[in-house]
Amino acid sequence: MNKLLLVTLLASALSSGAVAASPDIGKEPLDSATLNTIKSKFGTLMQLANRHDFQALHDMFWQSPSTLLVAKSAIQSEGNWAGFWGNEAIDRKLQDIGTSGPVVLEPDYSKLKVVGLTPDVAESYVPMNITVSYAGQDGTAKPFLMIINWLRVGDDWKIASEIILPVPPLPATKR
Repeated sequence: MNKLLLVTLLASALSSGAVAASPDIGKEPLDSATLNTIKSKFGTLMQLANRHDFQALHDMFWQSPSTLLVAKSAIQSEGNWAGFWGNEAIDRKLQDIGTSGPVVLEPDYSKLKVVGLTPDVAESYVPMNITVSYAGQDGTAKPFLMIINWLRVGDDWKIASEIILPVPPLPATKR
């Protein structure tokens, strides 16, 4: 009886088009000019971060309580790394990091990748070295990955989420 119900529901969904594949699967939803615009915005983001221009950084983010920054936490109860939601929390976190001492972001632009996910959402990925002395970090350059989701807001692209992940060290080799 359950198999008959499942087959009936599946047939109904297929005939109504609810499960039909999109004809645009595999087609890039953003043209190269738009992808280049986002790459340029990423370069601007790096310049602003290295200058500690907090107001300009604020303006690059989508103004929403759903905006996310994942970064190192200085508060033990949050864990070692945490998500900071909304512009007020992001502004405070960026200010805390930026005023803690030297902060230098050095992306490997040769590995910067930007892809369109939809006509209004893109994602960028880049490995980078970050020098920072925030929350117990020792101020030496270390490898990180930065993953950003970009959202089209009107005619502009804004950061909807910025995820900064430390790259763990390679495991020790056995001799």
